[in-house]
Amino acid sequence: MRKLLLGISLLIVACVSPIGGYAQNQPETNQPLFDEFTYRQGSAYRTASGKPGPSYWQNGADYIIEAEIDENTHVLKGKVTITYINNSPEELPFIWLHLEQNRFTPDSRGTLTTPIQGNRYNGDTDGGYEISNVRAQLTKRNSRVSTTYRITDTRMQVVLDEPIPAKGGQAIISMDFEFKVPQKGMDRMGRLGVKDGQIYALAQWYPKVAVFDDVVGWNIEPYLGAGEFYLGYGDFEYKVTVPYDHIVVGSGELLNPKEVLTRVQQERMSLAARSDTTVYIVRPDEVNKPEISRPKQEGKLTWHFSIKNARDIAFASSKAFIWDAAKIDLPSGKRAMAQSAYPIESDGKDAWGRSTEYSKASIEHYSARWYEYPYPVAVNVASDINGMEYPGLNFCSYTSKGESLWGVTDHEFGHNWFPMIVGTNERRYAWMDEGFNTFINHYSSLEFNNGEYGSNLNQTRRYLNWFSNPAREGIDTYPDVANTSNLGMIAYMKPAIGLLMLREYILEPDRFDYAFKSYIETWAYKHPQPNDFFNLMENVSGENLSWFWKSWFFGTENIDLAIDNVVPYGGNFVVMLSNKGGVPMPVLMEITYADGSTDRVKLPVEIWQRGNQWNYLHRTTKEVTKVVLDPDKILPDINLGNDSWPNRIYE
Repeated sequence: MRKLLLGISLLIVACVSPIGGYAQNQPETNQPLFDEFTYRQGSAYRTASGKPGPSYWQNGADYIIEAEIDENTHVLKGKVTITYINNSPEELPFIWLHLEQNRFTPDSRGTLTTPIQGNRYNGDTDGGYEISNVRAQLTKRNSRVSTTYRITDTRMQVVLDEPIPAKGGQAIISMDFEFKVPQKGMDRMGRLGVKDGQIYALAQWYPKVAVFDDVVGWNIEPYLGAGEFYLGYGDFEYKVTVPYDHIVVGSGELLNPKEVLTRVQQERMSLAARSDTTVYIVRPDEVNKPEISRPKQEGKLTWHFSIKNARDIAFASSKAFIWDAAKIDLPSGKRAMAQSAYPIESDGKDAWGRSTEYSKASIEHYSARWYEYPYPVAVNVASDINGMEYPGLNFCSYTSKGESLWGVTDHEFGHNWFPMIVGTNERRYAWMDEGFNTFINHYSSLEFNNGEYGSNLNQTRRYLNWFSNPAREGIDTYPDVANTSNLGMIAYMKPAIGLLMLREYILEPDRFDYAFKSYIETWAYKHPQPNDFFNLMENVSGENLSWFWKSWFFGTENIDLAIDNVVPYGGNFVVMLSNKGGVPMPVLMEITYADGSTDRVKLPVEIWQRGNQWNYLHRTTKEVTKVVLDPDKILPDINLGNDSWPNRIYE
């Protein structure tokens, strides 16, 4: 051991004499890590500062929908009328729509690309749309009606006899549709049989317009499985006709409560709108007792809903629902309402009995911290779905309890900010909604009920096995082609850890929060691309972060900062550092002295532009006894053995 230490001491002397010469004579630089990695210059549509440009546009669509559920056949029949607004600078001879129920057929692309062993996105294959009475025409007087359309898998092209004029032209498209509601709907929708009846969780249930944007034109990727959705904004008015004994909850405001609720339920709803604690609208002992809980005793009821400036709608219907609610207080002084609908099997104070409490806390947190919640209700529905989000409504597992129920409820409601308010393309960039949402979930969980459940996102070194796995993939991998064993990391955890590092380590909270809130406010109800996010964060925070986006979001390299040694030098101390990984990082050190006091020193990331070694001269009159990198353990540094001095191997 003494011979080993003597050899190391001689090596140190050779390396640090002179210190300046060692730092300046690197054989090559790391400048390629810091170069721009993609075309991020501005245009008339999207500026270099990350904001919509002076000519930014997006198209819109307003929907009027009527639907009816047949409880005996599990068939939903409906009619949709879409008013499409073409704000683009070019005329459009056709419109593309998504027909996502066509995923549930034996020959759909999604079915044929599902592995034999299956995955989370398995679904029934005895469904699909029946489409009829298709009509399309411009809104101008005497325009010609077209009935021409083509269906390709989960896409439908409706061709007009006259193109929709640019810069404000409008067309109306209408059709009838029906499909069998799948029991297994790819863990996003479907139906569940419980003791008191069926729970219908209806999403991807109506033909909807694809996004036409300035980046790729029509966004018409097929609905396969892991890739979620990319949708425009508009106003929705929809009616759902169901058996008289059903309760229906949906995205948006219930417009006809007097027609579908008893007088007692209307009074309870009014009380809930003023209550901080949960109020029953349908009590557990009233479930499946229409003589108590329904305003009529036979036939059908039609529930009428409306939501403004939303990108989608979903609803749930069942005679098995317990239904409760409480008010949500918003920063502006406005109020919304948290609601939960769940069966007897999910009831309990350690289970769905707390769902509305969780929902209220989640919405209030995100509204206060990032951007105010825009919808009149926030509904949590118990179903046979592990967790899926839509504007103002979630489907979560009916078996979830305690911390699990809080986690899924909070995560799905967080999606109202990404991608419901900030309208990203989930089908291409899952990390821009799942990762950003996982990041904001961290802070809501730390705050909820004084940290009742907490969060472990900041325990980044729990994931080192994955970061060291040769089979890992980059964040930029399309979700539909990613290995399903990697999807949780590349869509959720790695981008969330990236934002955590950016806030807690690279920029620090004040600068990050100002920039991140600016991003949300700037792109609310619009369609940002990855470069828009990168550009805006840099411009608002005042930091060139190209090295970070390039290495963390578009690569598979890792962080490995190291202390090679600490040696006395001219009455001071030199900390000899190395960057052994492919992701450069600023270096935060905590230095401990012989008297027990400590200092923290942060070196900028630019030290690694010159190469992979750097000597830091720490001026002090005290004796240095210990140096630790990343003292708060924010970074998922893959080598825990070289981030402190003295290193145990030399002790």
